[in-house]
Amino acid sequence: MSTFQSVDELNGKVAVIIGGNGAAGFATAKRLAKLGATCVLISRNALEKGVEQIKELPGGKHFCLNASIIDSPSLIAAAKEVESRLGRCDILVNSAGFTKPVPAANLELLTDDLIDEVLKANFRGVFASIRAFQPLLKASGDGLVVNVSSIAAFTGVGSNLAYVAAKASLDIVSESLAKVLAPTIRVLCVSPGVVDSGFVPGRAGDFNEKTAATTPLKRIGTPDDVASAIEACATTLRFSTGTRIVIDGGRHL
Repeated sequence: MSTFQSVDELNGKVAVIIGGNGAAGFATAKRLAKLGATCVLISRNALEKGVEQIKELPGGKHFCLNASIIDSPSLIAAAKEVESRLGRCDILVNSAGFTKPVPAANLELLTDDLIDEVLKANFRGVFASIRAFQPLLKASGDGLVVNVSSIAAFTGVGSNLAYVAAKASLDIVSESLAKVLAPTIRVLCVSPGVVDSGFVPGRAGDFNEKTAATTPLKRIGTPDDVASAIEACATTLRFSTGTRIVIDGGRHL
């Protein structure tokens, strides 16, 4: 059993990154690969998007797989493919998601269909990916799940109220999973504020500038800010589980 001491490298480890072709997911892949991990990038169109990205990763037997977080059979198939090709999974990063801006006061615009879509992608899909990869993570004996959450989970302010609910659900269920999957699997949430990634449609220049001006550290987050926190979960924060790491420049204060 692991003693959960800090490590400086990830040689021999396999990291599966759901949403690995996105800004934060790929930034994470670059950091983990640099430390020696073999990275598997998974998204709906990973095989189409990831060919050039994979070439940017140092060394290893990195590859892409197509799977959707809202399609559990595809996640199960992806887990079987990872097992077949690499024989293990030590790190699972959940960085995929979906949202659409809806003002909190506009209850009519937050339709039933949009609520279902947001919860399906940001909560159910993350749980489904953990469920699919749990056997491999458990077999590792030193497994790690990092869920990319949001400060929306505890501030109540986000792109829409369904997104707030999904991330709050993800945080509390991550705590529950940390209890029941220990000691063979650690579960952590990384919680950014506003990130300059294009994740939220319609957010750009003016929004980012205004947000930076009202954030204590005077800038918004970058995909690499998220990636560096995920790297820390895998290397230096190894005696942590069932908690959140907030990386928002003080935005929540």
